[in-house]
Amino acid sequence: MAGTTPQPTSRTRSWWGWGWTDAHPDDAECAAMGALLPGTLSRPLPVPRVGDLGIAGPAAEPPRSLAHLVSADPGDRAAHAMGKAYRDVVRALRGRPGRIPDLVARPTGDRDVADLLDWAGERQVAVVPYGGGSSVSGGVEYRGDAHGAVMSLDLTTMGRVLEVDTECRAARIQAGTLGPSLEDQLRPHGLTLRHFPQSFEFSTLGGWLATRAGGHYATGRTHIDDFVQSLRVVTPAGTSSSWRLPASGAGPSPDRLFLGSEGALGVITEAWVRLQERPRHKASAAVAFTDFQDALRAVRALAQSDLSPANCRLLDSGEAALSGAAHDGSSVLVLGFESADEPVTGRLERAVALARSHGGRYGGADGSGGREESPDGDAAVSAWRSAFLRMPYLRDGLARMGAVAETFETAATWDRIPALIDEVRREVGEAALKATGHPATVNCRLTHVYPDGAAPYFTVLAAGRPGDELAVWDDLKAVASEVLHRHRATITHHHAVGRDHRPGYDRQRPEPFALALRAAKGALDPRGILNPGVLVD
Repeated sequence: MAGTTPQPTSRTRSWWGWGWTDAHPDDAECAAMGALLPGTLSRPLPVPRVGDLGIAGPAAEPPRSLAHLVSADPGDRAAHAMGKAYRDVVRALRGRPGRIPDLVARPTGDRDVADLLDWAGERQVAVVPYGGGSSVSGGVEYRGDAHGAVMSLDLTTMGRVLEVDTECRAARIQAGTLGPSLEDQLRPHGLTLRHFPQSFEFSTLGGWLATRAGGHYATGRTHIDDFVQSLRVVTPAGTSSSWRLPASGAGPSPDRLFLGSEGALGVITEAWVRLQERPRHKASAAVAFTDFQDALRAVRALAQSDLSPANCRLLDSGEAALSGAAHDGSSVLVLGFESADEPVTGRLERAVALARSHGGRYGGADGSGGREESPDGDAAVSAWRSAFLRMPYLRDGLARMGAVAETFETAATWDRIPALIDEVRREVGEAALKATGHPATVNCRLTHVYPDGAAPYFTVLAAGRPGDELAVWDDLKAVASEVLHRHRATITHHHAVGRDHRPGYDRQRPEPFALALRAAKGALDPRGILNPGVLVD
């Protein structure tokens, strides 16, 4: 049974920054945020306009048979020039967005994708697959000059749930389906994919698959990989369509080849994904800790228990203050449970008791009280959730004030976590002080936890050097990457490699694997047109 056709929204996406244009902080809010950081501008940079970019005409023209799929509108092209990283926002604000694609193509099915790739291969036009454009690692832009023209391949016109198999709890979904539309089309069936990255509103199933995205849930199925039954991928060498199976031990997985490939090996057009019943029971709570090391031990114990919380986010004192979850110097553990068939209050109570046994405080000063069964939990949980959704917009506001507002994440085993967090805080803070002359804030939270390790997520707020913000960003990125490498922590847990993380990825992967990946690239994309510079050269 197919889903309904998604309906368009009347709101306008920002071409240069995060999300909706009507949700951006205004000039007064930007100035108020900037006043909290030394060394920022006295007034915000103006919101950039496409008309000021001086976009030249396209360097290529599609054949008449494909013209109906392709746009050369300057605004359309500018909106597809970059992702939504801090680096991208600053370049747009400074009027230096980089190489703007010559064309934006919107295929409606596999045949269109294949025809567009054939034409691009014949003309040596670089093709950058594009979902919702929420990349924060340079994954949807073209860098360099090896190709005479660049085409952004926007998959969002392929946005339908094509089949729903209620017996197997699975669905066949087109790759261009945006998160809200995907869930809207599954809702009549009482099912959900249950994959909610922070970019959920502005990212697609195909983007999640191509970047091995991590969702909001902290334990269990955390990455999109865990939901995949099969993939359909159009490559210049032909179409790959894997069998739909619950599991298989038949050699290396064909799906694993394309998961995380970031459009460098082929264009993911469809996927069969595993679904779940929609949860009907939810409970949440926040537990405070005076000592961050005690909190780490509590989270490790929770991850190694059989409780499987849906949310298990540990905010250090700085992150807790920034989100409004605590203002007394405490670290805060945000816990959440959900179920489709039974109340979860008992599991929440067990988790809170475990956290308290490691020094956590729940409720009032005596550790009692608090609402355990409610959609939003207590005030700290609600404050954190609101800040979580609002933070990308505030980052853009700080960028307009010349500040550096960067985030990055990693994952490591528990034995490395404490020293890793300490050294990132110290060394990135020292690098920011050296680069700007002002102290920086370096906060940490754990976003995902596993029995054998965790994913620390860092937020850096620093004064910039107005007009030279990207040089500061480069310095901080290099220092952070070096600390991660030293601790054998991954260069990215769920933000993909793109181009910004490429140096760290090259150091992380084994050379025999790199050799095999280059061979796969050469076999599937012999003319080298697919997202050049991503993963391999």
